Amino acid sequence: MKFVNIFFVILFLLSAILQLNDSDSFVWTGIYLSGSLLCLLPLIGKGQLAFFWLALAFYLTYATYLFISPNGVLSWYRDHNAENIAQSMTAQKPWIEETREFFGLLILSSAAILNLLFQKNKRS
Repeated sequence: MKFVNIFFVILFLLSAILQLNDSDSFVWTGIYLSGSLLCLLPLIGKGQLAFFWLALAFYLTYATYLFISPNGVLSWYRDHNAENIAQSMTAQKPWIEETREFFGLLILSSAAILNLLFQKNKRS
């Protein structure tokens, strides 16, 4: 689990840096920094279950919102034929950004779940 957390710390730090040029950078930089912290804490022996649960609840709640929002994942899939989300984002295609954000939250949620499972097994 140590190497998985090191990987996620680096991934989430890079993701936070990439958010700095976005219009809502303060939100997404904070979200990715929280994910980096989430994975750093177990590496330094400070992982608290409450933090993992709180982060997971936030990530999944926000992901649910992005899934059902008017320009969210459902719209991307249903109304826009699941078009390529790797293309450039434009103001005319807000579903691309929201879909990317949704998948980012799923990756963050996966890191939280892995740490919860590892902490549970460690305590058993």
